[in-house]
Amino acid sequence: MTDANESGARPRMSVAVLMRREPVQGPMARWQPWRWTVAEVVPHEPGFGQQPRCLRENGSEALWLHPDWTVELFTDDAEGYWLNATSPEPAFFVLWRLNEPQDGAPAMALPQAVSLSYHDAGRWLDAQETVETSPAWPEVVAWIRDFAHQHYVPEPRKRQRPQSFQRLTDRFGQPVSISTEGKRRSTGTSGPGQGGDA
Repeated sequence: MTDANESGARPRMSVAVLMRREPVQGPMARWQPWRWTVAEVVPHEPGFGQQPRCLRENGSEALWLHPDWTVELFTDDAEGYWLNATSPEPAFFVLWRLNEPQDGAPAMALPQAVSLSYHDAGRWLDAQETVETSPAWPEVVAWIRDFAHQHYVPEPRKRQRPQSFQRLTDRFGQPVSISTEGKRRSTGTSGPGQGGDA
């Protein structure tokens, strides 16, 4: 992780994404024998290199390493980091897609983006993308929490008007006014047969 004050750029870190291909269990296996899922997001290390590589493969199961993904923090998305840091399970959000298989090779799951912002994840899901999570380790949670504290200012809550001041409406939604003037004027003066309803 780098700090913006030290580098003059946006805070950023490099991670690697582990994608696992695993067999599908149950009746669904008749139509889809295997599936891809995000196994883990880990800190990137120089020894990982720059190209994806298979770490393990055993029949239908395989584990692939996708190294050197940059995760940046943007000041205009501080709320998204705050929502993530204060959630019950802070996480990395990984957008991935299946590539088009060629020459009979099986389709591969390829990460497209990694983020720590709830808003990014929401936009991707709205676009019908595949998004999965991987737990963020404590140092990362502290990192985005500190960033959010510096750049996110929650909007002040609007004071809710007490119910006694709410405008009354009839069943059609039209304003209703209530007056006690008539009752005060008629008290003690109207009885049966004296101008009131019998």
